[in-house]
Amino acid sequence: MEPVKRLFDIPYHQLEKFNLKDALVTKYDGNWVATSTEEYIDKANKISRALVKMGVQPNDKIAIISTNNRTEWNIVDIGILQTGAQDVPIYPSISEEEYAYVLNHSEAKYCFVSDKEVLDKVSRIKNQVPSLQEVYTFDKISRAKNWEELLESGKDTANQDVVEDRKKNIKETDIATLIYTSGTTGKPKGVMLSHKNIVSNAVHSSSRFPVEYGNSKALSFLPVCHIFERMLLYMYQLNGISIYFAESLETISDNLKEVKPEVMTAVPRLLEKVYDKIIAKGTDLTGIKKKLFFWAVDLGLEYEPYEQNGWWYETKLKLARKLIFSKWKEALGGNLEIIASGSAALQPRLARIFNAAGIKVMEGYGLTETSPVISVNDVRDRGFKIGTVGRAIPETEVKIAEDGEILIAGPQVMQGYYKDEEKTKEVLYDGYFHTGDIGEVDNDGFLKITDRKKEMFKTSGGKYIAPQIIENTLKQSRFIEQVMVIGEGEKMPAAIIQPNFEFVEDWAKRKKIDIGNSPRDYVNNTSVKDRIQQEVDFYNEKFGKWEKIKKFELTPDVWSVEEGHLTPTMKMKRKIILEKYKDIYDNIYRFQ
Repeated sequence: MEPVKRLFDIPYHQLEKFNLKDALVTKYDGNWVATSTEEYIDKANKISRALVKMGVQPNDKIAIISTNNRTEWNIVDIGILQTGAQDVPIYPSISEEEYAYVLNHSEAKYCFVSDKEVLDKVSRIKNQVPSLQEVYTFDKISRAKNWEELLESGKDTANQDVVEDRKKNIKETDIATLIYTSGTTGKPKGVMLSHKNIVSNAVHSSSRFPVEYGNSKALSFLPVCHIFERMLLYMYQLNGISIYFAESLETISDNLKEVKPEVMTAVPRLLEKVYDKIIAKGTDLTGIKKKLFFWAVDLGLEYEPYEQNGWWYETKLKLARKLIFSKWKEALGGNLEIIASGSAALQPRLARIFNAAGIKVMEGYGLTETSPVISVNDVRDRGFKIGTVGRAIPETEVKIAEDGEILIAGPQVMQGYYKDEEKTKEVLYDGYFHTGDIGEVDNDGFLKITDRKKEMFKTSGGKYIAPQIIENTLKQSRFIEQVMVIGEGEKMPAAIIQPNFEFVEDWAKRKKIDIGNSPRDYVNNTSVKDRIQQEVDFYNEKFGKWEKIKKFELTPDVWSVEEGHLTPTMKMKRKIILEKYKDIYDNIYRFQ
């Protein structure tokens, strides 16, 4: 069998080795509809033939914007890549202005959209994008061109030889896709990733996935426009893992029970929410059931892998798994072997509790610019250490610079930023990609991320503050949904906090306290402020004197992607949050 070198080789590899009946599965009108490997390839070829007919040339750019992950996305992706064109996935939730920027910057000729909402957004800015010739939809929408028109046009196989010729001429070092980073500052940058960048990452990440190839299911719901989920979709396909697309974030628990997957990916925020829901259910229990529940939780929070806690702990853990944790596993479908966590730092307590429960949450690390995986934990061969992001994957060199910055060399490192040589030179030099993250590698080769280089700041007393560590610690409180540590050039660090309004309401009900009727009332309520002060005091004990949060203010808004507080991967846009809450900032530091 020919080795897989280009992304569009992957479905053919799957056909030869696994030939799945359910390669890609999406739910339409309440029914799961499976696409086989053969049908996947057949439809991708139809798209390629139609695009060639429409005059699509190698290196043309074609955008894909989809609100949810679905079979059509993957078919169109392979169809585009086989013509030598490159696809440009775009986050559906960004603003119209950002749509226009990305479509213009990439000079996209065509655009595929999932639904009416995205179509309306594109239609409103279409006249600002001279390169954009036509928009096709996945959903059937009246008076809109549908992607099935291309499937129909591509039925004519007369130009398949042109497609084959194009495929033959595509090298593994050619650019496959442009992925625009959502960026916590400034305009999005178009990361150029080659076939080799992503294929090598899929191949090397495969070695860290302890699931049965050819006979396992994955549930996919993280945005496929982000390279983390997209690379994993290729990895699943490469290894004959059937991909089921969750309907939405809201339906995940139902979809898990229906699909019973062996593998899925998650971001820490999602795992935090799952954990909070489980704890809330435990809090509602009474008597011996409640005692047992929290005994198991406390036990889980002490978990260390490889029986490091000794035989007595393991005996108790066996009992806890049987009585309590088995129900947690059941709620996630019952078959989950592994959850790959990425995109942000995972709190060690979540890694402990889920792994104690027999749900293997393995944290990894990477960036869009590294396709994305650099390192990942693996429960086998003593490759798992809590509080780290695992060991580097094969062919990847991790080097720590003198100032602590993590530098990377390997086949997954991007080709550069599209049309931006200056920004490329800022991060790619001396043979390494400079990640902007601070970290260390321990004696066993495990990488630990300690902060973002760009986000560290000094107080006026000259003390360095690493905000992410403090924020992740404070977010362990069930009262705190989001928190941003501030204080650059100021006398002391402080925090702007968005409370977990749902939990605050529950707490007030339980305590029979009247805190008002809206988030605006809650954040001005003395009882709420005092209770959150207790949480801050509790977590402050973990920090050095200069790092302790001396003051905080609460915000009544829910921080969101739509309102501009967060990037689509849920990272805080610090500059924008500071601008939004300038009054709060001034209030905190006015009398310093």
